[in-house]
Amino acid sequence: MSRKLFCQLCNFTYRLSVNKEILLRKKNWLFDKNKYANDYKTDKFPIKIYKHKSLIRRKLGNVDMILQNNKAQNLELAAPKVNGILIKPYEVFSFWKLVGNCTRRKGYKEGLIIKTGDVSKGIGGGMCQFTNLIHWMVLHSPLTIIEHHHHNNIDMFPDYGRQVPFGTGTSIMYNYLDYQFKNNTKQTFQLIIYTTDEYLCGELRSDSDIIYSYHIIEKNNHFTKEGDGYYRNNEIYRKTVDKTTGNTLDNKLIMTNHAKVMYDEKYITECYK
Repeated sequence: MSRKLFCQLCNFTYRLSVNKEILLRKKNWLFDKNKYANDYKTDKFPIKIYKHKSLIRRKLGNVDMILQNNKAQNLELAAPKVNGILIKPYEVFSFWKLVGNCTRRKGYKEGLIIKTGDVSKGIGGGMCQFTNLIHWMVLHSPLTIIEHHHHNNIDMFPDYGRQVPFGTGTSIMYNYLDYQFKNNTKQTFQLIIYTTDEYLCGELRSDSDIIYSYHIIEKNNHFTKEGDGYYRNNEIYRKTVDKTTGNTLDNKLIMTNHAKVMYDEKYITECYK
């Protein structure tokens, strides 16, 4: 048996480890050399780079719908913290620096979270859907992702009506697992984020057009039966195309997934046949 980490000994050591990481992140925010995006503009920039929306209340195995309804409220509270944010040349977007800690005192409720590879619940649950949306739009732009965490190679839920490839999501936890990207271009970008009764909606806009288009392509999506269960496999490519000529300039592998399936194997044939 492998030796437990200090954070795994008990709840106290876990909280101590988390608080240490939170303090280290706050120190980095103060003393690193990044210039973090902090200016907003209420009017939309003229050029729409990419637009996407994601269903808030989804069927996720046996997850209590109360948690889904709470997530809707959490997203509604968090969206204005990002809506209208400008990411100027060479600035860094930090999700947690803008949204802050999602506490009960601020009105956040208990929602679904993924903690150490297991489904759990916690105050402010549902923020992964927020960064998933942002990440998907950023992948379709020249912005540079500088911090992105993944859900530890596990496939937690059967996906009904999936719109984006498996494995393009994010894993975040205040504030030591952040989602960050940097604007290394000479133009300014703007994020528009809002909620409706059904959807979390987003637009990535800019003050000028971009010269390339970006396409996310999934290949080799399949399941394999291995010793301890089923695994989901796929590859995610990002293709860059010159808008003027139509020529493909790059077709880069950005993610390879080999994720253990955590739900009943019957859903594999029902949802993916």
